[in-house]
Amino acid sequence: MTTWEGEPRRRRIAASGMALGAAVGAVFGLATMLGAGPALALDVVKLKPAVAAEVNADWPHLFELYKDIHSHPELGFQEHRTAARLAAEMRALGFTVTEGVGRTGIVAIYHNGPGPMVMVRTELDALPMKELTGLPYASDAKQIYRGAETFVAHSCGHDSHMAIWVGTAKALLSMKAKWSGTLMFVGQPAEEQVGGAKGMIDDGLFTRFGGKPNYAFALHVGPAPAGELYWKAGVISSTDDDLDITFLGRGGHGSRPDVTIDPVLEAAHFIVDVQSVISREKDPTAFGVVTVGGIKAGSAGNIIPASAVLTGTIRTYDDTVRLKILEGVRRTAAGVAEMAGAPAPQVDLALGDYAVVNDETLTLKTGHLLDEAFPGHSHEEMKPGTASEDFSEFVRAGVPATYFNLGAIDPAMIAADMAKGVPVPANHSPYFAPQPEPTIKTGVEAMTLVVMNVMGPGA
Repeated sequence: MTTWEGEPRRRRIAASGMALGAAVGAVFGLATMLGAGPALALDVVKLKPAVAAEVNADWPHLFELYKDIHSHPELGFQEHRTAARLAAEMRALGFTVTEGVGRTGIVAIYHNGPGPMVMVRTELDALPMKELTGLPYASDAKQIYRGAETFVAHSCGHDSHMAIWVGTAKALLSMKAKWSGTLMFVGQPAEEQVGGAKGMIDDGLFTRFGGKPNYAFALHVGPAPAGELYWKAGVISSTDDDLDITFLGRGGHGSRPDVTIDPVLEAAHFIVDVQSVISREKDPTAFGVVTVGGIKAGSAGNIIPASAVLTGTIRTYDDTVRLKILEGVRRTAAGVAEMAGAPAPQVDLALGDYAVVNDETLTLKTGHLLDEAFPGHSHEEMKPGTASEDFSEFVRAGVPATYFNLGAIDPAMIAADMAKGVPVPANHSPYFAPQPEPTIKTGVEAMTLVVMNVMGPGA
Protein backbone atom coordinates (compact mmCIF):
# COMPACT_ATOMS: atom_id res chain seq x y z
CA MET A 1 0.00 0.00 0.00
CA THR A 2 0.99 3.59 -0.46
CA THR A 3 0.99 6.48 1.99
CA TRP A 4 1.30 10.05 0.88
CA GLU A 5 3.60 12.97 1.53
CA GLY A 6 3.55 16.35 -0.14
CA GLU A 7 3.72 20.08 0.32
CA PRO A 8 1.43 22.87 -0.90
CA ARG A 9 2.01 24.61 -4.22
CA ARG A 10 -1.21 26.51 -4.95
CA ARG A 11 -4.48 26.54 -2.99
CA ARG A 12 -8.05 26.81 -4.18
CA ILE A 13 -9.72 25.76 -0.94
CA ALA A 14 -12.82 27.55 0.29
CA ALA A 15 -12.30 29.54 3.48
CA SER A 16 -14.70 27.34 5.42
CA GLY A 17 -12.52 24.33 4.69
CA MET A 18 -9.14 25.91 5.36
CA ALA A 19 -8.70 24.76 8.97
CA LEU A 20 -9.44 21.13 8.26
CA GLY A 21 -7.51 21.17 4.98
CA ALA A 22 -4.44 22.72 6.54
CA ALA A 23 -4.50 20.38 9.51
CA VAL A 24 -4.89 17.29 7.36
CA GLY A 25 -2.06 18.52 5.14
CA ALA A 26 0.17 18.91 8.17
CA VAL A 27 -0.58 15.40 9.42
CA PHE A 28 -0.61 13.49 6.16
CA GLY A 29 1.35 15.73 3.80
CA LEU A 30 -1.60 16.16 1.48
CA ALA A 31 -0.68 18.40 -1.42
CA THR A 32 -2.85 21.15 -2.76
CA MET A 33 -4.65 21.44 -6.02
CA LEU A 34 -3.66 22.82 -9.38
CA GLY A 35 -5.55 24.92 -11.83
CA ALA A 36 -7.20 23.31 -14.85
CA GLY A 37 -4.88 21.80 -17.44
CA PRO A 38 -5.04 21.99 -21.22
CA ALA A 39 -8.21 21.16 -23.11
CA LEU A 40 -9.00 17.45 -23.29
CA ALA A 41 -9.05 15.66 -26.63
CA LEU A 42 -12.21 13.89 -25.49
CA ASP A 43 -14.52 15.97 -23.32
CA VAL A 44 -14.76 13.24 -20.72
CA VAL A 45 -15.84 15.75 -18.08
CA LYS A 46 -19.24 16.07 -19.77
CA LEU A 47 -19.70 12.34 -19.28
CA LYS A 48 -19.29 12.53 -15.51
CA PRO A 49 -23.03 12.93 -14.72
CA ALA A 50 -23.82 9.80 -16.72
CA VAL A 51 -21.05 7.89 -14.93
CA ALA A 52 -22.31 9.13 -11.57
CA ALA A 53 -25.84 8.03 -12.42
CA GLU A 54 -24.58 4.55 -13.28
CA VAL A 55 -22.65 4.33 -10.02
CA ASN A 56 -25.64 5.51 -8.00
CA ALA A 57 -27.87 2.91 -9.64
CA ASP A 58 -25.33 0.19 -8.92
CA TRP A 59 -24.51 1.38 -5.39
CA PRO A 60 -26.63 -1.15 -3.41
CA HIS A 61 -24.84 -4.01 -5.18
CA LEU A 62 -21.38 -2.46 -4.82
CA PHE A 63 -21.93 -1.81 -1.12
CA GLU A 64 -22.99 -5.42 -0.53
CA LEU A 65 -19.98 -6.63 -2.52
CA TYR A 66 -17.68 -4.42 -0.44
CA LYS A 67 -19.11 -5.70 2.85
CA ASP A 68 -18.85 -9.32 1.70
CA ILE A 69 -15.21 -8.95 0.70
CA HIS A 70 -14.42 -7.04 3.88
CA SER A 71 -15.95 -9.79 6.01
CA HIS A 72 -14.10 -12.58 4.18
CA PRO A 73 -10.47 -11.43 3.77
CA GLU A 74 -7.80 -13.81 2.53
CA LEU A 75 -4.02 -13.71 2.65
CA GLY A 76 -1.66 -13.63 -0.32
CA PHE A 77 -1.89 -16.68 -2.61
CA GLN A 78 -4.83 -17.92 -0.51
CA GLU A 79 -7.42 -15.62 -2.12
CA HIS A 80 -9.53 -18.45 -3.55
CA ARG A 81 -12.96 -17.22 -2.41
CA THR A 82 -12.12 -13.61 -3.27
CA ALA A 83 -10.89 -14.45 -6.76
CA ALA A 84 -13.92 -16.65 -7.45
CA ARG A 85 -16.30 -13.89 -6.33
CA LEU A 86 -14.67 -11.28 -8.57
CA ALA A 87 -14.44 -13.71 -11.48
CA ALA A 88 -18.17 -14.34 -11.23
CA GLU A 89 -18.87 -10.59 -11.16
CA MET A 90 -16.82 -10.02 -14.31
CA ARG A 91 -18.29 -12.97 -16.20
CA ALA A 92 -21.76 -11.65 -15.45
CA LEU A 93 -20.76 -8.37 -17.11
CA GLY A 94 -19.57 -10.16 -20.25
CA PHE A 95 -15.81 -10.27 -19.69
CA THR A 96 -13.78 -13.31 -20.70
CA VAL A 97 -12.20 -14.38 -17.40
CA THR A 98 -9.18 -16.58 -16.72
CA GLU A 99 -8.53 -17.69 -13.15
CA GLY A 100 -5.37 -19.07 -11.56
CA VAL A 101 -2.97 -16.65 -13.27
CA GLY A 102 0.12 -16.35 -11.10
CA ARG A 103 -1.45 -18.91 -8.72
CA THR A 104 -4.57 -17.06 -7.53
CA GLY A 105 -4.80 -14.05 -9.84
CA ILE A 106 -7.55 -13.35 -12.36
CA VAL A 107 -7.53 -11.67 -15.77
CA ALA A 108 -10.75 -10.34 -17.31
CA ILE A 109 -10.72 -9.22 -20.96
CA TYR A 110 -13.34 -7.22 -22.85
CA HIS A 111 -12.91 -6.33 -26.53
CA ASN A 112 -14.76 -3.29 -27.84
CA GLY A 113 -13.41 -2.59 -31.28
CA PRO A 114 -10.04 -1.17 -32.35
CA GLY A 115 -8.00 0.93 -29.99
CA PRO A 116 -5.56 0.71 -27.08
CA MET A 117 -5.46 -2.03 -24.49
CA VAL A 118 -5.90 -0.52 -21.03
CA MET A 119 -5.14 -2.40 -17.84
CA VAL A 120 -6.91 -1.69 -14.54
CA ARG A 121 -5.49 -3.50 -11.53
CA THR A 122 -6.85 -4.33 -8.10
CA GLU A 123 -5.20 -6.30 -5.31
CA LEU A 124 -6.94 -9.35 -3.83
CA ASP A 125 -5.12 -10.00 -0.56
CA ALA A 126 -5.51 -8.88 3.05
CA LEU A 127 -3.27 -8.63 6.12
CA PRO A 128 -2.40 -11.08 8.94
CA MET A 129 -3.92 -9.00 11.76
CA LYS A 130 -7.05 -8.63 13.88
CA GLU A 131 -9.58 -5.96 12.97
CA LEU A 132 -10.73 -3.70 15.84
CA THR A 133 -13.02 -1.27 13.99
CA GLY A 134 -16.24 -2.56 15.57
CA LEU A 135 -17.99 -2.34 12.21
CA PRO A 136 -21.07 -4.57 11.82
CA TYR A 137 -19.33 -6.29 8.90
CA ALA A 138 -15.90 -6.51 10.59
CA SER A 139 -13.77 -9.56 9.87
CA ASP A 140 -13.23 -12.37 12.32
CA ALA A 141 -11.64 -14.60 9.66
CA LYS A 142 -8.51 -16.64 10.32
CA GLN A 143 -5.96 -18.29 8.03
CA ILE A 144 -2.54 -19.89 8.27
CA TYR A 145 0.37 -17.46 7.96
CA ARG A 146 3.97 -18.67 8.19
CA GLY A 147 2.87 -21.90 9.81
CA ALA A 148 0.55 -20.45 12.46
CA GLU A 149 -3.10 -19.44 12.55
CA THR A 150 -3.73 -15.69 12.52
CA PHE A 151 -6.62 -13.29 12.24
CA VAL A 152 -7.01 -11.71 8.79
CA ALA A 153 -8.32 -8.23 7.98
CA HIS A 154 -8.63 -5.84 5.05
CA SER A 155 -6.93 -3.06 7.00
CA CYS A 156 -4.97 -2.44 3.80
CA GLY A 157 -7.99 -1.04 1.94
CA HIS A 158 -7.91 -3.62 -0.84
CA ASP A 159 -11.60 -4.39 -0.27
CA SER A 160 -12.42 -0.83 -1.38
CA HIS A 161 -10.21 -1.29 -4.43
CA MET A 162 -12.05 -4.44 -5.46
CA ALA A 163 -15.46 -2.80 -5.21
CA ILE A 164 -14.15 0.15 -7.25
CA TRP A 165 -12.68 -2.27 -9.80
CA VAL A 166 -16.00 -4.05 -10.35
CA GLY A 167 -17.93 -0.78 -10.38
CA THR A 168 -15.56 0.67 -12.97
CA ALA A 169 -15.96 -2.35 -15.22
CA LYS A 170 -19.74 -2.04 -15.10
CA ALA A 171 -19.70 1.72 -15.69
CA LEU A 172 -17.37 1.36 -18.68
CA LEU A 173 -19.56 -1.28 -20.28
CA SER A 174 -22.65 0.84 -19.79
CA MET A 175 -20.90 3.57 -21.82
CA LYS A 176 -19.08 1.41 -24.36
CA ALA A 177 -20.44 3.49 -27.26
CA LYS A 178 -18.16 6.30 -26.02
CA TRP A 179 -14.86 4.42 -26.18
CA SER A 180 -13.04 1.81 -28.25
CA GLY A 181 -10.30 -0.70 -27.47
CA THR A 182 -9.65 -3.59 -25.09
CA LEU A 183 -10.05 -3.65 -21.33
CA MET A 184 -7.68 -5.84 -19.31
CA PHE A 185 -8.91 -5.99 -15.72
CA VAL A 186 -6.34 -7.67 -13.48
CA GLY A 187 -7.02 -9.05 -10.01
CA GLN A 188 -3.54 -9.42 -8.52
CA PRO A 189 -2.72 -11.67 -5.55
CA ALA A 190 -0.14 -11.20 -2.80
CA GLU A 191 0.56 -7.48 -3.00
CA GLU A 192 1.20 -7.27 0.73
CA GLN A 193 3.75 -10.07 0.87
CA VAL A 194 5.27 -9.13 -2.52
CA GLY A 195 5.43 -11.52 -5.47
CA GLY A 196 1.91 -11.35 -6.87
CA ALA A 197 2.56 -8.93 -9.70
CA LYS A 198 5.77 -10.63 -10.81
CA GLY A 199 4.07 -14.00 -10.52
CA MET A 200 1.34 -12.93 -12.93
CA ILE A 201 3.89 -11.52 -15.38
CA ASP A 202 5.93 -14.72 -15.19
CA ASP A 203 2.74 -16.69 -15.84
CA GLY A 204 2.21 -14.91 -19.16
CA LEU A 205 0.10 -11.88 -18.25
CA PHE A 206 1.57 -9.93 -21.15
CA THR A 207 1.85 -12.84 -23.59
CA ARG A 208 -1.32 -14.91 -23.11
CA PHE A 209 -3.94 -12.15 -23.23
CA GLY A 210 -3.25 -10.09 -26.32
CA GLY A 211 0.06 -8.46 -25.53
CA LYS A 212 1.36 -5.73 -23.29
CA PRO A 213 -1.17 -2.99 -22.43
CA ASN A 214 -0.74 0.49 -23.83
CA TYR A 215 -1.63 1.98 -20.44
CA ALA A 216 -2.20 0.78 -16.88
CA PHE A 217 -4.04 2.35 -13.95
CA ALA A 218 -4.37 1.60 -10.25
CA LEU A 219 -5.42 3.51 -7.15
CA HIS A 220 -5.08 3.23 -3.38
CA VAL A 221 -7.27 4.48 -0.55
CA GLY A 222 -5.71 6.12 2.48
CA PRO A 223 -6.09 8.34 5.56
CA ALA A 224 -7.36 11.52 3.93
CA PRO A 225 -10.87 13.02 3.59
CA ALA A 226 -13.15 10.62 1.74
CA GLY A 227 -13.52 11.45 -1.93
CA GLU A 228 -10.36 13.56 -2.29
CA LEU A 229 -8.04 12.56 -5.15
CA TYR A 230 -4.23 12.81 -5.20
CA TRP A 231 -1.85 12.31 -8.12
CA LYS A 232 1.81 12.78 -8.97
CA ALA A 233 4.02 12.22 -12.02
CA GLY A 234 7.32 10.40 -11.50
CA VAL A 235 8.27 8.49 -8.35
CA ILE A 236 5.18 7.88 -6.20
CA SER A 237 6.29 5.18 -3.73
CA SER A 238 9.38 3.70 -2.09
CA THR A 239 11.40 0.54 -2.56
CA ASP A 240 10.89 -2.24 -0.02
CA ASP A 241 13.69 -4.60 1.02
CA ASP A 242 13.48 -7.16 3.82
CA LEU A 243 16.10 -7.37 6.56
CA ASP A 244 16.63 -10.70 8.32
CA ILE A 245 19.74 -11.04 10.52
CA THR A 246 20.69 -13.82 12.92
CA PHE A 247 23.35 -12.85 15.45
CA LEU A 248 25.22 -15.85 16.84
CA GLY A 249 26.75 -16.19 20.29
CA ARG A 250 27.48 -18.67 23.05
CA GLY A 251 24.64 -19.35 25.43
CA GLY A 252 24.85 -19.74 29.18
CA HIS A 253 23.55 -18.66 32.57
CA GLY A 254 22.46 -15.05 32.90
CA SER A 255 24.55 -14.66 36.06
CA ARG A 256 27.78 -15.56 34.21
CA PRO A 257 27.90 -13.37 31.09
CA ASP A 258 31.71 -13.56 31.15
CA VAL A 259 31.65 -17.14 29.84
CA THR A 260 29.10 -16.40 27.13
CA ILE A 261 28.85 -14.32 23.97
CA ASP A 262 25.57 -12.45 24.25
CA PRO A 263 23.72 -12.22 20.88
CA VAL A 264 21.02 -10.04 22.45
CA LEU A 265 23.65 -7.40 23.13
CA GLU A 266 24.89 -7.75 19.56
CA ALA A 267 21.35 -7.18 18.32
CA ALA A 268 20.94 -4.14 20.58
CA HIS A 269 24.18 -2.60 19.29
CA PHE A 270 23.09 -3.20 15.70
CA ILE A 271 19.67 -1.57 16.16
CA VAL A 272 21.32 1.61 17.39
CA ASP A 273 24.47 1.60 15.25
CA VAL A 274 22.74 0.96 11.91
CA GLN A 275 21.04 4.34 12.20
CA SER A 276 24.44 5.96 11.66
CA VAL A 277 24.23 4.67 8.08
CA ILE A 278 21.13 6.85 7.70
CA SER A 279 22.46 9.89 9.55
CA ARG A 280 26.09 9.88 8.44
CA GLU A 281 26.51 7.95 5.18
CA LYS A 282 23.65 8.71 2.82
CA ASP A 283 22.82 12.09 1.31
CA PRO A 284 20.90 13.88 4.08
CA THR A 285 18.38 15.18 1.52
CA ALA A 286 17.63 11.68 0.20
CA PHE A 287 14.94 9.47 1.71
CA GLY A 288 16.09 6.29 3.45
CA VAL A 289 14.73 4.27 6.37
CA VAL A 290 15.97 1.18 8.23
CA THR A 291 13.40 -0.12 10.71
CA VAL A 292 13.79 -3.21 12.89
CA GLY A 293 10.28 -4.44 13.56
CA GLY A 294 10.93 -7.79 15.18
CA ILE A 295 13.36 -9.33 17.69
CA LYS A 296 13.28 -13.01 18.64
CA ALA A 297 15.70 -14.26 21.27
CA GLY A 298 15.76 -16.29 24.45
CA SER A 299 13.34 -18.38 26.45
CA ALA A 300 13.83 -17.10 30.02
CA GLY A 301 15.18 -14.05 31.80
CA ASN A 302 18.11 -15.92 33.37
CA ILE A 303 19.33 -17.59 30.18
CA ILE A 304 21.63 -15.96 27.65
CA PRO A 305 20.56 -17.51 24.33
CA ALA A 306 22.80 -18.79 21.57
CA SER A 307 21.22 -16.61 18.88
CA ALA A 308 19.05 -13.54 18.29
CA VAL A 309 17.03 -12.91 15.15
CA LEU A 310 16.13 -9.45 13.85
CA THR A 311 13.61 -8.72 11.10
CA GLY A 312 12.94 -5.36 9.53
CA THR A 313 12.43 -3.26 6.44
CA ILE A 314 14.56 -0.90 4.33
CA ARG A 315 12.90 1.86 2.29
CA THR A 316 14.40 4.24 -0.28
CA TYR A 317 13.40 6.07 -3.47
CA ASP A 318 16.39 5.33 -5.72
CA ASP A 319 18.98 2.63 -6.32
CA THR A 320 22.00 4.73 -5.31
CA VAL A 321 20.69 5.23 -1.78
CA ARG A 322 19.28 1.71 -1.74
CA LEU A 323 22.67 0.08 -2.44
CA LYS A 324 24.49 2.33 0.03
CA ILE A 325 22.09 1.37 2.83
CA LEU A 326 22.20 -2.35 2.00
CA GLU A 327 26.00 -2.29 2.11
CA GLY A 328 25.93 -0.32 5.35
CA VAL A 329 23.57 -2.82 6.97
CA ARG A 330 25.88 -5.72 6.10
CA ARG A 331 28.98 -3.87 7.30
CA THR A 332 27.34 -2.81 10.58
CA ALA A 333 26.13 -6.33 11.33
CA ALA A 334 29.60 -7.76 10.67
CA GLY A 335 31.25 -5.07 12.78
CA VAL A 336 28.94 -5.63 15.75
CA ALA A 337 29.69 -9.36 15.71
CA GLU A 338 33.43 -8.79 15.42
CA MET A 339 33.34 -6.34 18.33
CA ALA A 340 31.64 -9.02 20.45
CA GLY A 341 34.08 -11.74 19.43
CA ALA A 342 31.15 -13.64 17.95
CA PRO A 343 30.86 -15.72 14.78
CA ALA A 344 29.89 -13.82 11.64
CA PRO A 345 26.15 -13.13 11.59
CA GLN A 346 23.79 -14.61 9.04
CA VAL A 347 22.58 -11.63 7.00
CA ASP A 348 19.72 -12.04 4.52
CA LEU A 349 18.69 -8.90 2.65
CA ALA A 350 15.88 -9.77 0.24
CA LEU A 351 15.16 -7.23 -2.49
CA GLY A 352 11.45 -6.53 -2.63
CA ASP A 353 9.36 -3.89 -4.37
CA TYR A 354 10.88 -1.26 -6.60
CA ALA A 355 9.58 2.31 -6.51
CA VAL A 356 6.49 2.97 -8.61
CA VAL A 357 7.37 5.55 -11.26
CA ASN A 358 4.31 7.13 -12.87
CA ASP A 359 4.61 7.92 -16.57
CA GLU A 360 4.86 11.71 -16.79
CA THR A 361 2.80 12.24 -19.96
CA LEU A 362 0.03 9.85 -18.95
CA THR A 363 -0.08 11.12 -15.37
CA LEU A 364 -0.27 14.79 -16.34
CA LYS A 365 -3.07 13.92 -18.77
CA THR A 366 -4.81 12.02 -15.98
CA GLY A 367 -4.21 14.75 -13.42
CA HIS A 368 -5.61 17.48 -15.67
CA LEU A 369 -8.72 15.37 -16.21
CA LEU A 370 -9.18 14.86 -12.48
CA ASP A 371 -8.72 18.60 -11.89
CA GLU A 372 -11.49 19.35 -14.39
CA ALA A 373 -13.84 16.55 -13.42
CA PHE A 374 -13.44 16.97 -9.64
CA PRO A 375 -12.79 20.70 -9.15
CA GLY A 376 -11.70 21.47 -5.62
CA HIS A 377 -11.10 17.77 -4.88
CA SER A 378 -8.11 16.96 -7.10
CA HIS A 379 -4.62 17.58 -5.73
CA GLU A 380 -1.14 17.22 -7.17
CA GLU A 381 1.29 15.73 -4.65
CA MET A 382 4.76 17.18 -4.36
CA LYS A 383 6.57 14.26 -2.72
CA PRO A 384 6.42 10.47 -3.04
CA GLY A 385 4.90 8.33 -0.31
CA THR A 386 7.07 6.17 1.92
CA ALA A 387 5.19 2.89 1.58
CA SER A 388 5.80 0.42 -1.24
CA GLU A 389 3.75 -1.31 -3.90
CA ASP A 390 4.49 -4.10 -6.38
CA PHE A 391 2.48 -2.35 -9.08
CA SER A 392 6.06 -1.28 -9.85
CA GLU A 393 6.58 -4.64 -11.60
CA PHE A 394 4.11 -3.69 -14.32
CA VAL A 395 5.89 -0.37 -14.78
CA ARG A 396 9.28 -2.10 -14.92
CA ALA A 397 7.87 -4.41 -17.60
CA GLY A 398 7.47 -1.33 -19.80
CA VAL A 399 3.81 -0.38 -19.37
CA PRO A 400 3.14 3.38 -19.12
CA ALA A 401 1.16 3.67 -15.90
CA THR A 402 -0.52 6.04 -13.48
CA TYR A 403 -1.11 5.12 -9.85
CA PHE A 404 -3.16 7.64 -7.86
CA ASN A 405 -4.56 7.94 -4.36
CA LEU A 406 -8.02 8.39 -2.91
CA GLY A 407 -9.02 9.71 0.50
CA ALA A 408 -11.20 7.29 2.44
CA ILE A 409 -11.84 8.67 5.94
CA ASP A 410 -14.90 10.56 7.18
CA PRO A 411 -13.79 14.21 7.52
CA ALA A 412 -15.68 14.47 10.81
CA MET A 413 -13.59 11.61 12.22
CA ILE A 414 -10.39 13.29 11.03
CA ALA A 415 -11.40 16.55 12.70
CA ALA A 416 -12.34 14.76 15.93
CA ASP A 417 -9.05 12.85 16.09
CA MET A 418 -7.02 15.97 15.41
CA ALA A 419 -8.95 17.86 18.11
CA LYS A 420 -7.95 15.12 20.55
CA GLY A 421 -4.35 15.26 19.37
CA VAL A 422 -4.30 11.62 18.20
CA PRO A 423 -3.33 10.33 14.77
CA VAL A 424 -6.04 9.28 12.36
CA PRO A 425 -5.95 5.46 11.95
CA ALA A 426 -4.20 4.78 8.67
CA ASN A 427 -3.68 1.73 6.46
CA HIS A 428 -2.47 -1.32 8.41
CA SER A 429 -3.96 0.00 11.65
CA PRO A 430 -6.52 -2.38 13.23
CA TYR A 431 -8.80 0.67 13.47
CA PHE A 432 -8.55 1.69 9.79
CA ALA A 433 -12.17 2.13 8.70
CA PRO A 434 -12.77 3.66 5.25
CA GLN A 435 -16.07 5.44 4.68
CA PRO A 436 -17.60 3.38 1.84
CA GLU A 437 -19.62 6.33 0.56
CA PRO A 438 -18.36 8.57 -1.03
CA THR A 439 -15.01 6.73 -1.25
CA ILE A 440 -16.11 3.88 -3.51
CA LYS A 441 -18.40 6.07 -5.61
CA THR A 442 -15.64 8.62 -6.21
CA GLY A 443 -13.17 5.84 -6.99
CA VAL A 444 -15.48 4.35 -9.64
CA GLU A 445 -16.18 7.73 -11.20
CA ALA A 446 -12.50 8.70 -11.30
CA MET A 447 -11.22 5.39 -12.63
CA THR A 448 -13.94 5.20 -15.26
CA LEU A 449 -13.17 8.68 -16.51
CA VAL A 450 -9.38 8.26 -16.61
CA VAL A 451 -9.75 5.03 -18.62
CA MET A 452 -12.15 6.69 -21.09
CA ASN A 453 -9.70 9.59 -21.31
CA VAL A 454 -7.24 7.32 -23.16
CA MET A 455 -9.80 5.25 -25.06
CA GLY A 456 -12.22 7.82 -26.44
CA PRO A 457 -12.19 9.32 -29.95
CA GLY A 458 -9.17 11.55 -30.37
CA ALA A 459 -7.59 10.43 -27.11
